Amino acid sequence: MPRISAQGGGAGAAEEVVVMDGGGVAIRPRYPGAASGYATGRMPIDPDFWAGRRVLLTGHTGFKGAWLSLWLQALGARVVGLAPGPPTQPSLYELAGIAAGMEHERAVDVRDAEAVREALREVRPEVVLHLAAQPMVRRSLRDPALTYAVNVLGTVNVLEAVRLEPGDVRAVVVVTSDKCYENPSSGSTPAQGVPPAQPGLAAPRRFVEGDPLGGSDPYSSSKACAELVTASYRRSFFSPDGNGNSNSNGDGDGNGDPPEWAGPRIASARAGNVIGGGDWGEDRLIGDIVRAVGTGETVKLRNPDAVRPWQHVLNPLSGYLLLAQELCASPRAARVAQAWNFGPRDGDARTVGWIVARLAELWGGALRWELDSAENPPEASYLALDSGKAERELGWRAEWDLGEALERIVRWHEAERRGEDMRAASLAQIELFAGG
Repeated sequence: MPRISAQGGGAGAAEEVVVMDGGGVAIRPRYPGAASGYATGRMPIDPDFWAGRRVLLTGHTGFKGAWLSLWLQALGARVVGLAPGPPTQPSLYELAGIAAGMEHERAVDVRDAEAVREALREVRPEVVLHLAAQPMVRRSLRDPALTYAVNVLGTVNVLEAVRLEPGDVRAVVVVTSDKCYENPSSGSTPAQGVPPAQPGLAAPRRFVEGDPLGGSDPYSSSKACAELVTASYRRSFFSPDGNGNSNSNGDGDGNGDPPEWAGPRIASARAGNVIGGGDWGEDRLIGDIVRAVGTGETVKLRNPDAVRPWQHVLNPLSGYLLLAQELCASPRAARVAQAWNFGPRDGDARTVGWIVARLAELWGGALRWELDSAENPPEASYLALDSGKAERELGWRAEWDLGEALERIVRWHEAERRGEDMRAASLAQIELFAGG
């Protein structure tokens, strides 16, 4: 139960900060079903909305950033990327020729506040998508200062640039992680497809947006910090009266609706354990498997029984695009400016061991694994997201289930092994996902 509630100002404030027993912090919408009513049925990604639209994308050379860049290019957006360079070799960024479709690229590290601000001032984007991050848990344990500098201060620098150089910005989506939640060893609601807890133990549960934020390792806590930073900037600088207070409730009748806000609208998106073709990241399961298949080596698994919310990378990316559209165009966009989960379908939270076994089948047995006997840092045994709010209120859904995701990964890497045009192969997967 909450013991202190620090509300985000006024009777019409869209969210509140709640300090939970034990010190956990949660950011919760103050309206029951805060965004309900503005979406009916499934809202498609609108090519007309994105055609010619100026988009600033941080982290465009990374795995998720490269897929998102390619999708935005296919939609006709004018994309400017901020990133020091590809984080891996090989990389999806290079194989899919991402640079060729960018309007401009800047070798900017989000830790450089002045360079970020200069980019905002010169590009004058209408949409800002902030994906740049230090995304590795084990690296965060080796270099926590770097992790906090990139993930927390980098987020501050992006939002501060928008505050100081708003220009034409209408929407900002800050991408964090499913690991931003305080993750106790047990919960109350099991995810579908996950075995129930042992007798006497509480069943695991899927996290919802109002759950306490936390994180036991530097990476996870840095993402919780990024969520708090985003919420603070939203309430302090990007709301109707400039300090988070409003006297209305959102339906436009003057009886408690937030008045129309002409400035940037800020939302955060929580997703994790994304998988897809072209991921060669350090300590990433798919990257380790792809390398093992190519070399014939054995994959070492740290925790084969760990449950994670696996999903194809295009699933959450579609959520980011839909969220940006709503922030820009919805008549109730003020209610969309909050945190959102974009997780896989029920039943797609599976163990590491299950993923490896299924990929071994798809690769015709060309994959072996063994338990990693080295000393490894502790990891949460269970993590899953509840995306019900995004499904009900944005009309979003995880389009590809886990089985489809794994098949698409194998097909992508088989095409890469055959020397095919990986830009064309990747665009074909995006077109198939989008139903084109």
